[in-house]
Amino acid sequence: MAVVRDGSAPRDDFFDGATVVTADVTDESSLSANVFLGKDTDVVISCLASRSGVKSDSYLIDYQATLNALNAARAADARQFILLSAYCVQKPLLQFQTAKLKFEGVLTGCGDITYSIVRPTTFFKSVSGQLELLQQGWPFVMFGDGDRCKCNPIAEQDLATYMLNCVDDRSKHNQILNLGGPDDGMSMKEQGDMIFEILGKEPKFVVAPIEVFDIVIGAFAFLGKWFPGMEDAAELGRIGKYYAVEDMLTTAVDEKYGTVTLREHYARIAVEGQEYDPHTTMLAGKK
Repeated sequence: MAVVRDGSAPRDDFFDGATVVTADVTDESSLSANVFLGKDTDVVISCLASRSGVKSDSYLIDYQATLNALNAARAADARQFILLSAYCVQKPLLQFQTAKLKFEGVLTGCGDITYSIVRPTTFFKSVSGQLELLQQGWPFVMFGDGDRCKCNPIAEQDLATYMLNCVDDRSKHNQILNLGGPDDGMSMKEQGDMIFEILGKEPKFVVAPIEVFDIVIGAFAFLGKWFPGMEDAAELGRIGKYYAVEDMLTTAVDEKYGTVTLREHYARIAVEGQEYDPHTTMLAGKK
């Protein structure tokens, strides 16, 4: 069973073989009635994530909605809960990271349900947004010297396979699992060079100082004293700075997974275009 947002319209083949139901994950009773009532559910896989990362959205989705899913799953006697979290929660400086960690604490403290917490570095889609602009002749934008912020992102299909393997692989039960893709760490400059090479274009970069973030964040935070919406803007600035300076990189052999490399991904979307499939909110089913 695949649980999606009300009003979302996945491709006809996106959940091939699964029963698709809609539910409001912010309402625990909606989950219980529409997802679990009268159904034999063994395993729940939660891929919930806030859209913006600001405080209100983060605690509504990354914490409370995910908690609603867990409570409904436990009430239905599900035996296993597999959570998609994030690698960056290891250094929590942002609201959504704090919300995710708060839920992780609830899950690991339950004692009556087996869990696996998967923390991927980042997804291919998260680092490939500039490709379409480069195809149109725009420069590649990076911050600082371009050598910071190394990452080894993972393909969505490889991540999905790994999470499904958590169902039967006992070595992944009751574990927090950092996960990156098969590549070695790659800086933004290296990614830019690779994209230009794939596109057959001469490299053209624009470098912005990291300090730009501090100015923007400070201005929005100051205005947030009088205009609450400005504090959300400041948090978005903090998110941007975080991913401009922090590595999202796994180096241990057992924390690297998958078969699709970042080069292969860029080469494919340079021809086929970037996909923007709707996200699932949750999968629930009998083993």
